[in-house]
Amino acid sequence: MRYLSADLARCVEEERKMALLVGPRQVGKTTLARSLLPASGAYFNWDIEEDRRLLVRSPGEFWRAKTAGTRRVRIVLDEIHKYPRWKRFLKGLFDAHSAELEILVTGSGRLDVYQRGGDSLLGRYFLHHLHPFTVGELLAGGEQPLPPPAQFAETLEDVPERAGSEEALERIERFTGFPEPLFKGREEFLVRWRKMRRNLVLREDLRDLTRIRELGLLESLALLLPDKIGSPLSLNALREDLGVAFNTVRGWVETFCRLYYLFELRPFVGKLSRSLRREAKVYLFDPSEIPSEGARFENLVALHLLKLVDVWNDRGQGEFDLHYLRDKEKREVDFLILESRRPFVMVECKLSQSEPTPSLDYFAERLRPRKAVCVVRQGRLTRRGGHLVIPASRFLALI
Repeated sequence: MRYLSADLARCVEEERKMALLVGPRQVGKTTLARSLLPASGAYFNWDIEEDRRLLVRSPGEFWRAKTAGTRRVRIVLDEIHKYPRWKRFLKGLFDAHSAELEILVTGSGRLDVYQRGGDSLLGRYFLHHLHPFTVGELLAGGEQPLPPPAQFAETLEDVPERAGSEEALERIERFTGFPEPLFKGREEFLVRWRKMRRNLVLREDLRDLTRIRELGLLESLALLLPDKIGSPLSLNALREDLGVAFNTVRGWVETFCRLYYLFELRPFVGKLSRSLRREAKVYLFDPSEIPSEGARFENLVALHLLKLVDVWNDRGQGEFDLHYLRDKEKREVDFLILESRRPFVMVECKLSQSEPTPSLDYFAERLRPRKAVCVVRQGRLTRRGGHLVIPASRFLALI
C-alpha cells in the first residue's frame, strides 16, 4: 500500500472518474495499481503484445476477455499513452462504459502533457502523482496521512520528534526513495538499478514517445546534469558543452521533465524588485548520483516538497506551486511554496546549523509567508532571527 491508495480507490468508486496515475520510471505505479485490483478486475499493459493486439482489435470490448462479468469491473491500463490514439481511445471507453468500468491508467510519460490531437479528456479524469518514498512515508510503512496545508504550517512551529526518523533519512539518502533499491539496501544493486533506469528513460521512453534521435547527446546531457543541481541552470553553457542550438537543449530539458527524469523550479517574481526572472533550477528524481553533498541534500528536500505540493493539488486542498527565490544581488532562498499565488511557506536548506541565512530573513520580511524555516541536516530545533531552524529528520518526517 502507498499513500495514494485511498485517493485512487475513491476516485474510481465514489467520484466515478478515471484515475490517471503518473510518476517516474520504477516508482511503483504498476505495483500500486495492481494492488487495488479485486479478483474480478483485469490488468492490461500496452508493452505486452497480446494486450496491445486486444486493445487495438476490440477497443470497446477488450476488457470482457479478462474480467469475471460482474456488474462493475475495475481495470488497469498501463503505459497506454504509448498508443498514438490513446486519448481518443480513453474518451470513447469512458463515455461508452463508465457505468460498467472503474478505470485506472498509469504511465511514466506525463499524461497531463501528452495530449495532442483528438478530443479533450477534460471532466473525465483526476490526475494523481506518485513520488518516491519520503521519510514520512517510510516511517508510516506506506500508509501515510499527509497533513493538509493549514495543519502542516501549524506543525512547523513545534515539529515533533519521531522515533526512527534519522535512520529513515539516512536510508533514503543512501539508497534513494525508489522502492527497489530502497528495500534491497545494497550499494551494488543501486548502481546496477540506476544504470538500468537511465537506459529505460533515455532509450525506450525517448524512442516510444518522441522523435528525438540524438540519443548519444541526450546521454551526455544526463551525465552533465548532476553537477548543475542547486544553481540556476544555464542553457547557454549546456548548449556550448553539447554543441547544439539553444532551442534544442531547451527542448531536451523539457522532454526530461515530461518523462519524469527531472523537474524544474522557476524563480518567483511577484512584486520583488531586481529578482531573477528567467533561469530555472532543475532537480533529479534520483539524487543518488549528485556528487556535491550540499546539492544532494537540497535535491532531497526538493523531492519532499514537490510531493507535498502535488498531493495538496491532486486532493483539491488548494492551488499550490513550488518556486525558488533569487535576486540580482545573489540573495537566494531554496524553496517557496505559494498558495493561490501568495507566499505560504519558505524553506532554506543548510548542511549545518552554523551556516548563516540572512537571505531567508530578507525575503521573509518582504514576502510575509505564514512560515519561514531553515532545514538543517545536522542541528537542533531552535529559533534564529526571524525564522525557525528545524533538523531535516524532523521536518522531512512530516512529508
